[in-house]
Amino acid sequence: MAKKKKKFFIHLVSDATGTTLLGLSRAVLAQFEGIDPNQKFWPLIRTERQLERVIRRISDNPGPVIFTFVNEKMRARLTEKCEELGVPCVAVLDPIIHSLSSYLGEHAKGVPGLQHTMDDAYFKRVSAVDFAMRFDDGRSLKGLKEADIILVGVSRTSKTPTSIFLARRGIKAANIPLVPGVEVPDEHFRLKKPLYVGLTASPERLKHLRHTRLKTDKNDAAAFAQNTYLDEEQIENETRKARRLFSSHGWPVIDVTKRSIEETAAEIMTLLQNRIDRQEKEKKEKKAKHD
Repeated sequence: MAKKKKKFFIHLVSDATGTTLLGLSRAVLAQFEGIDPNQKFWPLIRTERQLERVIRRISDNPGPVIFTFVNEKMRARLTEKCEELGVPCVAVLDPIIHSLSSYLGEHAKGVPGLQHTMDDAYFKRVSAVDFAMRFDDGRSLKGLKEADIILVGVSRTSKTPTSIFLARRGIKAANIPLVPGVEVPDEHFRLKKPLYVGLTASPERLKHLRHTRLKTDKNDAAAFAQNTYLDEEQIENETRKARRLFSSHGWPVIDVTKRSIEETAAEIMTLLQNRIDRQEKEKKEKKAKHD
């Protein structure tokens, strides 16, 4: 007999958009088996009146509270109420802020939502998302040389969602699909600035994803009904040809079969950072020789 999952409420309270809390909550809850959390999300809580409404909801459904408040009075009020209810109340950013403050010898500003201010970094992210949409799925190849990353792979290797995820980190990512019978001019695979990354997956996984796509997209279903989109032998040929292309150019390759979009993007960001570090090191060495 299967063990019954433990049900409980968990409250995420933030004076900003709460994106950080959502990510932390997912990461932490994933470490526990046999649980069935009911997550309550309370973003943009910036006044005492708003906080009192949230406290009433927490009182109705008591459970652990994790928060990101900078207002000391509101922090104290929330902590006090959680103590009354006998539930954990954790200010998740405090250890990081305190450690950095100690190391830097500086006090944190204590302003909510600073990571979302409309500064240069914000507009860089907006520009990167626009870039990813313009260069999605080989829609356009003009201006491709401006990309930071170019993802190359057959259909259903998560090129588009990975590009968008990277764009939200301010990275200009384009992607080029490898479609049977459609030749991509070789010069688009030899640009100097972008880092090319080949994406691949097992034929079984690709077949499953393609079949799912056809079931949910009637227009595509009609378009692919007469071709070999779902033929496993054809898919194997596609992946072999793609790997030969990746190998011929010496590109790093990521198998996305058992990877989440986040994991794939994290590895790509590491590859990009390593490349930037190498380039900076080479520049310094060249400058030192010249001097």
